[in-house]
Amino acid sequence: MRTLALGNNFLIFKSRSQLVKTARHGSCLVKRMVVVAIFVVASAGVLMAIPDASATALEREALRLSALLDSARAQSRASGLAITWKQTDNGFEFEGIPKIKNNKTGELEDVVSYPKTWLNTETTVDAGSRLALGPEPVIAKQELVLKNAGRSLTLSTDGIRPFAIKSSDQTL
Repeated sequence: MRTLALGNNFLIFKSRSQLVKTARHGSCLVKRMVVVAIFVVASAGVLMAIPDASATALEREALRLSALLDSARAQSRASGLAITWKQTDNGFEFEGIPKIKNNKTGELEDVVSYPKTWLNTETTVDAGSRLALGPEPVIAKQELVLKNAGRSLTLSTDGIRPFAIKSSDQTL
């Protein structure tokens, strides 16, 4: 029976093949550990690349609103009427949009029907927010801060350029 004690030949191998077999058994564990480490690093990299859902929702909301504001601004210039955007309890609305008579019902309807709610119900802006969108080709410098799930984005214009996201994601 082999025991690890002074004078025993436990660590001395009788042939080279025994030494190679013992070395192979140890390297198998090392190879597995290296593969697991590579997998862990790759998984961490993938998780870091996946964007945060609330940040993506807020950016989508900001891009949609900037497109709506620029569309209403163009409508204001084309019609010569002052159009304003304002925050409401359930979302927002555009005031001053030109109206046209519906031939079937006889009622006045907006020439362009803009949405009035946010895509995400948690999206908010500061109370009393209001933007003047024309009819002048150059409007005053304006900005609007959108908030959602502890994050905020600022939409702004210098009065000449279209509305755009001024600052990247800021955590409140």
